[in-house]
Amino acid sequence: MSDKIIDKSCMEFVQVLSSKAPVPGGGGASALVGAIGIALGNMVGNLTVGKKRYADVEEDIIELMRHSDELQARFLELVEKDAKAFEPLSKAYGMPKETKEQQAEKEKVMEQALIEASKVPYEIMEACKEAVDLIDAYAEKGSKIAISDAGVAASCIRAALNGAALNIFINTKLMKDTEYAKDMNERTELLLEEYTKKADYIYKKVIDKIRQ
Repeated sequence: MSDKIIDKSCMEFVQVLSSKAPVPGGGGASALVGAIGIALGNMVGNLTVGKKRYADVEEDIIELMRHSDELQARFLELVEKDAKAFEPLSKAYGMPKETKEQQAEKEKVMEQALIEASKVPYEIMEACKEAVDLIDAYAEKGSKIAISDAGVAASCIRAALNGAALNIFINTKLMKDTEYAKDMNERTELLLEEYTKKADYIYKKVIDKIRQ
């Protein structure tokens, strides 16, 4: 049986997530929500391709689906990658600190672990950036009977963005390297501001179309 987190059933994943096990955590959950969001985009695509009404955008939709397949796979890889990145940090928290030597070693290991643990959530945010753009295109060109799914997709990607950002900020808060932390925070804030706004715009566009 596979030990990979992404090979677990939905029930197993949720059970482990709700336990005191260090992984999966918020980062892995965010990546999974991102995968669900882009999968919903693909659902819109599959409900559009082959319909005469949308023949003029079919090539565009097929290209969107190709990118979405790649992105969906990347999100799932990031679920696993986030777990692997967090393990050293989890172990670092448990290191002894009775002596000055132990304290210095723990601080050194913690700093590197914090940096590594912040990198994967940022990768999740970058994947979300791509996903938002794809969902926007699905909402604009996809089948009208599936437009609500595009809105749900945008909501999922927004949640994934927020979740990944929180996992960055909790790590940068503890870093001794304030310059690295400042740079990471600034890049995170820029992505967060731009793409949560865009996700909100897509959601509003969808809900306005539904309620016309």
